[in-house]
Amino acid sequence: MKLYDRQGTPNAARVRIVLAAKGLDEVVEIVQVDLVAAEQKQDWFLAMNPIGKTPVLLLDDGLALSESPAITEYLDNLDGNPVLTGRTPREKGLIHMMQRRVEIMLLDPVDDYFHYGTRGLGEALRPWRMPEWDAAEKKAWGERRGALAVANLPYFDGALRERPFLAGDFFSLADISLWAGLVFLTGAGLPIAPELTALAAWKAKVDDLPAVRNRTGQNF
Repeated sequence: MKLYDRQGTPNAARVRIVLAAKGLDEVVEIVQVDLVAAEQKQDWFLAMNPIGKTPVLLLDDGLALSESPAITEYLDNLDGNPVLTGRTPREKGLIHMMQRRVEIMLLDPVDDYFHYGTRGLGEALRPWRMPEWDAAEKKAWGERRGALAVANLPYFDGALRERPFLAGDFFSLADISLWAGLVFLTGAGLPIAPELTALAAWKAKVDDLPAVRNRTGQNF
């Protein structure tokens, strides 16, 4: 298998944590995609993922899987022992619900802030970043999206006051996404309020997990 991604992005971190948790680091070849040069928008990459985003997992039979949750689902179930995406219908439903909430409430708005409220990945991606808007419109919208991400953090703090991990009693895909989202948020220069102590304690716990240690969600 080949994984097309860019080290240092939140989505790359999500999949690499899964690879480490499942002991698959050595069986997947990593192919770095130059996001700054917009390689992910070129024809060769769009043939694998027409959305033009990383990561993409290319299987041995030629099937290209995109979207981090889909890749996680595949990798987690390869050995018949899913530990990240749930074993029972209840676990699966809760994990995927919380995972989607992380994307809508945190990852997506931080991504918008990064690409529109800051210089993002630079000039090469400008043709794909709402070219009909002027610079002031883009910046204002990006800043609103960043503020929304920060405003949504108390929801996750509240959830983690009720249970040890985001979707229950064990580390899951939802936690991986939340961890990557928080690292992305702080890497983009957005704050986490100090009163969100449950969120901070959870992150410190997750930081120390073997599959997570030394992985980052930002640092372009």
